[in-house]
Amino acid sequence: MEAIRHAEAKLTVYVHPSNADDVRRAVARQLNTLLFSYEDRFDGVLLAHEFQVEGRKAKLMDGLVPYFGVPVHASMLLFSPQPGMILEGKVEMLGKESIHAIVLGVFSAAIMSDDIADRFRFKRKRDGGKFISKSDRGHEIKRGSMIRFSVKRVDTEMNCHITGSLVPPHTGSMLWLSVHDAKYASEINNSSKRKSRDVDIKIEQSVHDHTTVNNEDTVTDSERPRKSRKRNDDAN
Repeated sequence: MEAIRHAEAKLTVYVHPSNADDVRRAVARQLNTLLFSYEDRFDGVLLAHEFQVEGRKAKLMDGLVPYFGVPVHASMLLFSPQPGMILEGKVEMLGKESIHAIVLGVFSAAIMSDDIADRFRFKRKRDGGKFISKSDRGHEIKRGSMIRFSVKRVDTEMNCHITGSLVPPHTGSMLWLSVHDAKYASEINNSSKRKSRDVDIKIEQSVHDHTTVNNEDTVTDSERPRKSRKRNDDAN
């Protein structure tokens, strides 16, 4: 999936002295607190990580409790959707005005009527109904369907809530596209022959023990210029 990328990061994880006997476990616990939540420093949601502690020396923090900073090299799997990207999701709920899907089993996506009506019409049924393509009645979207859609907006304040669209080409039911869309069918055939796209980035950050993270984040946020938390497709 286009929005999934790998990143290499150099981190400093601050550990409480009480965890000095098992530093690796303490570091893992700190990194695990970042899982499945949007992080500005990574420009995405951390899905998984592996790490190696670099060296045997740590830097002590000033203060009453001498936390020590452990240098870590981390390999991270990130979910970072951007406007214009193509995502895949499972339809959980739909009605005449919208389709609601789940991406990667975690992230919510909504496609509103303005981004559906040009290509599909809604047919109400006892089980909730379905969308049927205006050009091919065999192209259906219903509850449980796997769909491909284009990203319009991403709201990171809602942990990457996605607003999508079925207007662009090569979007719709993945089952129908796999047979009738040459471009998508080619992507499926070639996917097993090539490696997934990896985007390597270098990050240098600090991850703090849970007892100090609130204070440290407050200082960091006040010093960092604030950026828009919503990403919008320029064309919309």
